[in-house]
Amino acid sequence: MALLEVDNLDVRFPLRHGEIQAVRDLSFTLERGERLGIVGESGAGKSVLGFSLVNLLAAPGRIIGGSIRFEGRELIGLPEHRWRHLRGRRIAMIFQDPRATLNPVLTIGAQMIETVRAHRRLGGRSARAMVLRTLEQVRIDDPESRLAQYPHELSGGLCQRVVIAIALLLDPDIIVADEPTTSLDVTIQADIVNLLLTLCQQRSISLILISHDLGVVNQLTHRLMIMYAGAIVEQGPTRQLLNDPQHPYTQALINALPEMTPPRQPLQQLPGAMPSLSAVPTGCAFHPRCPYRLDALGQPRQVCIDTPPDFTDVADTQVACHVVRELIATTQDSMPFDEETT
Repeated sequence: MALLEVDNLDVRFPLRHGEIQAVRDLSFTLERGERLGIVGESGAGKSVLGFSLVNLLAAPGRIIGGSIRFEGRELIGLPEHRWRHLRGRRIAMIFQDPRATLNPVLTIGAQMIETVRAHRRLGGRSARAMVLRTLEQVRIDDPESRLAQYPHELSGGLCQRVVIAIALLLDPDIIVADEPTTSLDVTIQADIVNLLLTLCQQRSISLILISHDLGVVNQLTHRLMIMYAGAIVEQGPTRQLLNDPQHPYTQALINALPEMTPPRQPLQQLPGAMPSLSAVPTGCAFHPRCPYRLDALGQPRQVCIDTPPDFTDVADTQVACHVVRELIATTQDSMPFDEETT
């Protein structure tokens, strides 16, 4: 039995005229100690999926179908008092903006000690000692003095380390990290990536990393899911998927990277834009932007327009594409992702 099992998840936001289907029939599993990456353009539904996993969907969003099971126990429909016991203690989340995550009017120490005492019966001295140990583990220098500081007194990188420390305080089984390095500069990003990797390995924590940065995902994850318009279009082992992408969307994401473009040549942009989740195209949602939407005679492939694709197995990856067997490998002459995923 997998640690986390998500089956046919359907998340919607009702509107005055219609609704937004933010996550469509999405299924995956997460094993203990496994690190899973979720990648896609803005608007793909990645963050909505992450919030759904910890029952933090903003109103009026709601899960209308499917299943989320943690250690075999169904989480959908769980009362809020049960979620308060589970959230943070068993499943923690690292949000995108560390400064928005932390309370600006409370010191770092007050926020962290409150987190500990909300879940564990510890006195103030024991809770403080636990907080100091965790701050040391995330490599924050002089943790004693940091406890008395407010979030605005810390750099963005230090704030993110504090947020990671809060997520680790209660030894969770799973951490959902939503774009944890987006607001940081490149050198700080590298430090945070290395820190997350080390901590997950040391504690056997399962990680769900939501990101648009393929380089970060390549360094941190074992397995990768590519999302488009609320659904998975390709999934498989991270290195294999990045070195030999099969879905046209995955190929386009990789080809758009600056390092894939020859010197003095324009970047290879993917034409068009992510469709509105209130008006997802019929059939394959990617077909309006797909370079393979026309057949050899230049005629539209009707199956792509009319029929949602099922997954096709290609080696160890699963690809939701009608014409995957016909696709020409577009990355053979491109620079591969050669870094080992630890």
